[in-house]
Amino acid sequence: MLLTRRFRPRRIWTALAIVPSLFLVLLPAVTVAHAAAALCNKYCDARDPAAAPGERVPVSASIYSRTISLHIDDNDAMGWASIDHGSPGDEVWLDRSFDGGATWSSGSKLGDTTVPAGSTGWRTLMYNVDDWNTAGVGALRACGKAGDRVEIACTAWARSDWNAWSRSTAAATALMMSFDRTTGLFGGNGWWTGANALTAVIDNARISGMPSYKYAIASTYDKNINAQGGSFTNDYLDDTGWWGLAWVDAFDATGDSRYLNTARADADHMFAYWTSACGGGVLWNQTMTYKNAITNELFLQLNAALHNRVPGDTVYLGRARSEWSWFQASGMINADHMINDGLTDSCANNGQPTWTYNQGVVLGGLTELYRATGDSGLLTTARTLAGASTTKLETGGVLREPGESDGCTGDGPSFRGAYARGLGKLNVQLSDHPYNAALDRWADAAYAKDRNVLDMYGPHWNGPWTGATGYGCQQTTLDLLNAAEAS
Repeated sequence: MLLTRRFRPRRIWTALAIVPSLFLVLLPAVTVAHAAAALCNKYCDARDPAAAPGERVPVSASIYSRTISLHIDDNDAMGWASIDHGSPGDEVWLDRSFDGGATWSSGSKLGDTTVPAGSTGWRTLMYNVDDWNTAGVGALRACGKAGDRVEIACTAWARSDWNAWSRSTAAATALMMSFDRTTGLFGGNGWWTGANALTAVIDNARISGMPSYKYAIASTYDKNINAQGGSFTNDYLDDTGWWGLAWVDAFDATGDSRYLNTARADADHMFAYWTSACGGGVLWNQTMTYKNAITNELFLQLNAALHNRVPGDTVYLGRARSEWSWFQASGMINADHMINDGLTDSCANNGQPTWTYNQGVVLGGLTELYRATGDSGLLTTARTLAGASTTKLETGGVLREPGESDGCTGDGPSFRGAYARGLGKLNVQLSDHPYNAALDRWADAAYAKDRNVLDMYGPHWNGPWTGATGYGCQQTTLDLLNAAEAS
């Protein structure tokens, strides 16, 4: 279950090389979400801060000479707000959010209080960061104002250090703030990107040993098994492939056969759109003739993975072999050992960008096929491809997406995560772990240059920090941190 005490981290807090937003000045009227209700975890809301066994002040803000601070009791996962250097009548309160600060409780102003007569400072009572009863992964911020002014100052959002004892567990916890408990998807309705986010969370549970968020597996499955085409299929065959791999991961994590059966249904759905055009391969979309790299790489990895998990299988192995035989001769792998997006109508390499995920999923596919066949030539090919991409896609020593944007919305922010995941799988398989240095270098850069105080990451691992966050950027960095820690 969420945030059990057994998984409270033991983090030593030092001055971090992060780029926090120290304060945010807001207008008095704000657009926010649900009404607040008192929460009870280890303790109930509105506890006296004098009872806290310790405190940490991760963020503060200032306005009209006042200092507004957020205090965190990491032992009990609670927090309170204070205002200092002010005057009687100054106001201070807490906001609490369960989606990383995108929304917060309407009109709640938790612990809202004013500085009493004869004092220059005051504090609220303590409130819980998380809602353990409903799997709500939370964050707090402190807000306040001078008594004779309308302007409001708020700190950045922060949380306790529970489920955040390492880079990857902290990133996984931040990613789970984007998990919509109503839809069972990330960001409310993210589909193929949601499959990648779930995969990153499952991988983190395996690599870090933190099981706190494995509840997301069943939640996602139960709420979406009948969505779109059913069994996580839809018109886009690459979407089906992403979900199929997510359910393979879920099966590995839980041993529940329904996930493996769904992954098999996804592979079978994809195979129904294997056509003879251009000599073979799976279509990108059921109603289009385009054959692209990512769909076929996913088909390769999914079928090889299923063979490695279905006793006595020959069907999935045959499909995986056929896929690789076709793919390596298709022309999508160019002379630089980089993979372009797909094929033209005349079955030639279309020269479109060498997106990072096209370079990464194939590495996971070849690794699974090697495990299925023992053919060391597959790993030799994978080394060649990985050697090219780790060199050609770096800028300033750090991986960068072709045409990398400054935002975290849309499809593109998820690409590098799929790349890092595939590279990580290959790196673990190879006895000399040749990509340790690259993965560590990229992870170190992201941690130092592309992170805020809430352990949310932005779009540029090597900086600059844009202030943009979202589950796509968070998933992609969690994949990187997972791969670096697994190596």
